[in-house]
Amino acid sequence: MIRGIHHIALNTGNFDRMQHFYGTTLGFEQVGDPHAWANDPTSDRAIGLRDSAARQVFFKAGNVYLELFEYTNPVARDGEALRPCDRGYTHFAIDVQDIASEYARLSAAGMRFAAEEPCDFGPIKAVYGWDPDGNVIEIQQIEESEAASFEKLGDRAPA
Repeated sequence: MIRGIHHIALNTGNFDRMQHFYGTTLGFEQVGDPHAWANDPTSDRAIGLRDSAARQVFFKAGNVYLELFEYTNPVARDGEALRPCDRGYTHFAIDVQDIASEYARLSAAGMRFAAEEPCDFGPIKAVYGWDPDGNVIEIQQIEESEAASFEKLGDRAPA
């Protein structure tokens, strides 16, 4: 039985910078110490890569974990960052209680956003922004009465 989404994973070329952004700037709680591996046939088999080497850390982000990787082998293919309309995993959303203050705080910390202020859709306020690697992050504030509100996630949502 599927219980829900456990984590979202990001791969970066600058582990320390991204660890700081997600841990300090966004305030996610780091879970344990970073883990590293190399020359591990079990890891290679599980992820479908040969001769992989990486370091990894988890962050607790409210009702889901965020997993951060930095692979040193094989070397990542670089390309343009995904746009919200591209196929694949294009963003994740962070639910906030006061979007105006979070927008101001994150902007002051250097986070770039698509709009000069959060957009008001009535019961939903939202805006897309980018982490230091160019991954899209939506910040949103949804009224509790809305069908997809954070509160309606049940007992897994923080009070």
